[in-house]
This record gives sequence, structure tokens and C-alpha cells, in this order.
Amino acid sequence: MADFDVGSRLKEVRTIAGLSQRALADRAGVPHGQISLVETNKSSPSVSSLRKILEGVPITLSEFFEPENNPNGRVFFHEKELIDLTSHLQGTNGTGRSPIVLRQVGDARAHNLQIMHERYEPGADTGATMLEHNAHEGGIVVSGELEVTVGAQVKNLKAGDAYLFDSRVPHRFRNVSNDTAIVISACTPPYL
Repeated sequence: MADFDVGSRLKEVRTIAGLSQRALADRAGVPHGQISLVETNKSSPSVSSLRKILEGVPITLSEFFEPENNPNGRVFFHEKELIDLTSHLQGTNGTGRSPIVLRQVGDARAHNLQIMHERYEPGADTGATMLEHNAHEGGIVVSGELEVTVGAQVKNLKAGDAYLFDSRVPHRFRNVSNDTAIVISACTPPYL
């Protein structure tokens, strides 16, 4: 999936939707030039930026990255069948691995539930701009440590610790430790 061309795929999605670059930018609430920069691969969008752009179409990240993957009716998924929503968007952190990897189980939209396997490398951060979306989410730290900020509350969670909150409250995830953090999470309705 490392050869995935985000720019070409965005242009394809935009064209199928019958939108100009300017129209998509207006619908998504992003600067007009941002669409062109992404489509020409002059800018690699963050997960939250790409999600915002795709809301203007609208399609989900999983539909964007796996247009032919329609796992409706499937019950079981092998680890390699999880839908990678992030690693081809980000650079590496010097380790050859993406700092944040989010992998989704099956068709979240069909079940109105997004289940994720999340990996945060040391120093990984969802960004200084806090995330906010209309959903509820929770997760359990399986290994490592993860700093979770929800509104004014900040907690460093270790393996076995968990979180659950209203996603309309601004939130952020950061790995401030020296070890990789693994989290299993769920969100409803699906966010990515």
C-alpha cells in the first residue's frame, strides 16, 4: 500500500462527484489551493485534513483507500485484512514506520461502529489542533503508554487502562514514552 497515490485518488473521487477543486474546497471548508496541492502530491495531508476534505464529497477514509473492499456480511478478518487508513498519508519517524497507524475492522459504515487497531510510535501525536466529531469513542491500551487529553483532562494511560468519552469534546492522543503504544478502540458513529 506504500505506492498508494493519494493525489490521483482524490482527483478521481472529486471528478466522479462532479466537483471542481474550488467547489470541493468550499464544501469541505478548506483553502482552495489545498485541493490542488494534494491532487498534485505537493502536499501530503494529515489524517484529519484528508477526512475534512472527504466530508465535502462525502466518503469515508476506508472508502477512499479501499474502494473495492466491500466486506459486508463478513464476520471474521485476518490481521492482514484490516483496512489501513493512515500509513500511506504520513512520513516515517526515522524508523521506517509511520508514527501513527490506524487499521479498521471491516465495513464500519454498514455496522455504524468503527473498531480500530491503533499503533502510536514514540513521539506520535494526533496534532496540536484537537480532534472533535459527533460520536462517542472508547479504547483500551494494550501495550505501551498513551497520553489522552479530553477537554481539560489529561491522563497518561498504561497497558490495561481505558478511556470512554463524548467525541464532541476536543481531544488528542500522544505517545510521550519511548515505547510503541498499541490501542484497541471503538467509535460510533464511525469517524474516519
